[in-house]
Amino acid sequence: MLVLAIPGYIYYHQQQEQVANEQLGKILPVYDQGNYQQALDGVGNRAGLLTIADDYGNTDAGNLAAFYAANSLYQLEEYDRALKYFQRYDKSGDFIGASAYAAQAAIQENKSAFERAGGLYEQAASEYSNELTAPRFLLEAGQAYEEAGQYDAAVAAYQKIQDEYPESDQATEAERYMARAEVRREEMTSS
Repeated sequence: MLVLAIPGYIYYHQQQEQVANEQLGKILPVYDQGNYQQALDGVGNRAGLLTIADDYGNTDAGNLAAFYAANSLYQLEEYDRALKYFQRYDKSGDFIGASAYAAQAAIQENKSAFERAGGLYEQAASEYSNELTAPRFLLEAGQAYEEAGQYDAAVAAYQKIQDEYPESDQATEAERYMARAEVRREEMTSS
């Protein structure tokens, strides 16, 4: 009986993926135009990103719809809802996954949860580690840690830029910020 169930499940999943892809393809132009509320809710006979993410979340297209829904909610400043969809997004080691972590970090910063934001920026840097994005995310991590008063963590993030991305645009800033964080750390320990 199990032998018969597996092909049935595979067929069902393929059908779900196809439907989700078609629906996502229809609504993305609305998103691309910056009509975020319409993209979330749907327009006419086009399903919205929220519906696609909720109904087809077990498919790749449904997962991607969750990312677009989260970003739309973020653009509409609905940070708590955006955070839920960013967290739902199944992150893989690519730029979109790193962006999802960075967006979660930005939301945490908006909530003044700077230490949590720093950790999420570090996850973003490690999720998609390359010369362009990783140093930016690490710089953001350091700044968030400084806001949290976590100067050791800030220095470590800045040092990582110096060590692993010395040719990046952020290396000079990291050096300056690291000096600032070290001074603040000294001030804190001498108080």
